[in-house]
Amino acid sequence: MSSEDKNLSDVTAINIENMNDYSFGIIVSEWNEEITYALRDACIETLKENGAYEENIHITYVPGSFELPLGARIMMSREKIHAAICLGCVIKGETDHDKYINHAVAQGIMHLSLTSSKPVVFGVLTPNNKQQALDRAGGKYGNKGVEAANTAIKMIIAAEKMNKIGRGIGFS
Repeated sequence: MSSEDKNLSDVTAINIENMNDYSFGIIVSEWNEEITYALRDACIETLKENGAYEENIHITYVPGSFELPLGARIMMSREKIHAAICLGCVIKGETDHDKYINHAVAQGIMHLSLTSSKPVVFGVLTPNNKQQALDRAGGKYGNKGVEAANTAIKMIIAAEKMNKIGRGIGFS
């Protein structure tokens, strides 16, 4: 569903007691900081609204979106993180550079999530222009930072439920 059909800040209610026992890593691209810092602020606020303690929210900055997977990997190896949230913005330019960056970042984040068995959230905007980015970073379509925080929370809850069920066939 496109963000034109759904406000990114409107999410299904999350039934949780609270997130005060969990740690979150937020990895923020400094490229397009007007956008990414708005995503960061909304993400932090959403985590805190759901009970996360400020001291359990770890933030680091990387130069651009391409560096998000490595930034998340380093943070996850240094801090006890239950979920990592990668926030970035790659605006289409005159060349296909954005396609290569977006593909590499998506693959890197997915690989890290699968190999770490922890949620690593793709909170990267991939708009055609700056206005589309602004619309998704607190503008008319809400803020993807809210969506990214809620995704991390929901995945932590889902992982805990699945871990209580026990082992599956062929997986350790």
